[in-house]
Amino acid sequence: MPKREYHKHAFHAMGSPCTLHLYLDATANADAVIQTVECEVLRLEQKFSRYRNDSLAADIMQAAARGGSIEVDAESAGLLDYAATLWQQSDGLFDITSGLLRRVWDFKSGRVPSAQAVSDILPHIGWDKLDWNNPVLGFPHAGMEVDFGGYVKEYAADSAAAVARQQGVEHGLIELGGDIRVIGPHPDGRPWQVGVRHPRLEGAVLAQVALEQGAVASSGDYERAMVVDGKRYGHILNPKTGWPVRGLMAVTVLAEHCLLAGTACTVAMLKGEEGPPWLDQLGLTWMAMDEHGAVLGNLA
Repeated sequence: MPKREYHKHAFHAMGSPCTLHLYLDATANADAVIQTVECEVLRLEQKFSRYRNDSLAADIMQAAARGGSIEVDAESAGLLDYAATLWQQSDGLFDITSGLLRRVWDFKSGRVPSAQAVSDILPHIGWDKLDWNNPVLGFPHAGMEVDFGGYVKEYAADSAAAVARQQGVEHGLIELGGDIRVIGPHPDGRPWQVGVRHPRLEGAVLAQVALEQGAVASSGDYERAMVVDGKRYGHILNPKTGWPVRGLMAVTVLAEHCLLAGTACTVAMLKGEEGPPWLDQLGLTWMAMDEHGAVLGNLA
C-alpha cells in the first residue's frame, strides 16, 4: 500500500477562507497537485464573480443592463439550466435574478429600506422574465441581473474534488467557506468530523457530522444580519416580496454533491416553516433550527 502524506493548504477565494485537506502519495509532487486544485477554484471565481470586470458574469451584466442577449459556454449553460430547474421546483423562491435587492438591502448600514424602495426593485426580478434558450441568454427587460453567487461556491467545491481525483487523490476534504466536499475518508478508514455551527452562539457547535464521502453545506441568517429596533433581519431575501425570510435560523444538508446540499439549504431557508417537510419529501439528510430555537431533522 503506498505511503500517503497529509497536506493542508489554506487560501482565499470567493470572498471566503478556503482549505484543502489532501492525502497525497509520498512520491507525488504535492505542490503541483495542490496548485492544480486551488487553480480550479480560482478559475471559477474569475469566471463567475460579479466583482470582476473581466468575468463572464460581468459580460452577462452588461447584456442585462442594456436589455440584450449573450451566448454562453457549456459549463455556464449547465449552471443556468440548474437555476431554471431550481426556480421551477422551488415555486420561484430560488431566483438568481434577485441579486438586485442588494441595492436596497445594506446589512452593514444598520438601516432597513423603505417598503417603497423594496417594491421598486421587484418588477426587475424574476427568472421567468428572462429568455433562456440554451446557449443564448436574453434580457427582454433592460436593467435585470443574473448572479451566480448563490450556488457557484458549492459547484466549485464539487469541481475541485473532481480535479483532485484526476490528480490521484483518493482521501481528502475540500472546504470553501463552510461548504464541504469529501473525496474519501482518512487512509485508515476514519471519517472526517465536520462541525455544524450554532446559529446564535459564536464559536459553538450544534452537531458533529462524520463523513466518508459526499458533501455537507449550511445556510442561515447568521452570515449577514442586522438587528434594528429589536428585530433581526437576515440576508436571505424572498425574491417575491423583497424582504428577509422567517421561520428558520439555519439549515444543514448532507448530499452526494455540494451543489445539491447547498441549494437545498437555501431553498429550505426561503421556504421557512415549509422548508423541513420539503427536505423530507426529497429524502435528504438534514437538520435545522427554527426561529424558536428548536432543533429539527433526521441528522443524528
